[in-house]
Amino acid sequence: MNLKFLFASGKNAKLPYYIRNYAKVILPKYVFQSRLSKKLESIKSRPDANYITSRVEYYNKLHTAQELPESSQRFGELKKSKKVKSVYFLDAYRVISWFKGSFKWNYVPGDVTYIPEIPSIVKSRPISGDNSNSVLLKLDEVRHFIFIRDRLKFNEKLDRIIFRGKVDNKPHRIAFMEKYFHHPMCDLGNITKKKTLPPEWTVEKCTLYHHLQYKFVLALEGNDVASNLKWIMSSNSIAVMPTPKFETWFMEGKLIANHHYIQIKDDYSDLEERLNYYIENQEEANQIIRNANKYVSQFFDKEREHLIGLAVMNKYLEKTDQK
Repeated sequence: MNLKFLFASGKNAKLPYYIRNYAKVILPKYVFQSRLSKKLESIKSRPDANYITSRVEYYNKLHTAQELPESSQRFGELKKSKKVKSVYFLDAYRVISWFKGSFKWNYVPGDVTYIPEIPSIVKSRPISGDNSNSVLLKLDEVRHFIFIRDRLKFNEKLDRIIFRGKVDNKPHRIAFMEKYFHHPMCDLGNITKKKTLPPEWTVEKCTLYHHLQYKFVLALEGNDVASNLKWIMSSNSIAVMPTPKFETWFMEGKLIANHHYIQIKDDYSDLEERLNYYIENQEEANQIIRNANKYVSQFFDKEREHLIGLAVMNKYLEKTDQK
């Protein structure tokens, strides 16, 4: 299974990602910067201009100008480091390389579950409250934005729910395992080897394609969002989860319960009831799958995704009084 997972896991291959993006780092920045104005101006004449604008406004909710501290990092100072790992360096560079290196920003890489005190570029943010200082960019894309082709129809799948993930140090995941590990409708497993957890919970990793044998896939938030949610929603299985508390570029805050995913209570007490309902009402289940597939399709246009990222950053500079 380890070899199968290594070569056919269903996840994005990292080597092509690194080659493609490090190649852009080598290019002189004027190659990008000389085209920026024209690229941003092109949004106005696009047939999807209103859609692009709505996405930009969702990611960047800054309304009034706020100056950044003079000590803020400059674009040109971005470097890979222990804090700024390769994927966070490359995904940010793909956007900021289109702008002058003298512009300032507050860049907070990693799993961000709080709202910064000043306007900041983040991968994730809380959905509730005033999160306007948390400006979303598409970061850690190679890990999070996975979409999958599913050849099995919903009615051909097992009447069970599957979960494979890191359970350690995540109380909400531990609570789910304690409640349902031995339940006949559940196939659950922890993929880390933590001695503090029951040893019977520990299993080998399995491929994403193995998950597709099941009608339902559990999407429990980890440090921030549930990283498996994107590929589940691109499949013919259904994501099962409580109402999400955090969001990324995927706009988890826009998802509608029992329209894009099956909602369960925060204490998971209605899991069996919810699964049985959709096993017995398969047309409703198929409608959720169609809705989810349609939702993920908006992220397939890579050129448009990049254009939205540039517009988000351009607004960030405007609202931090730099343009």
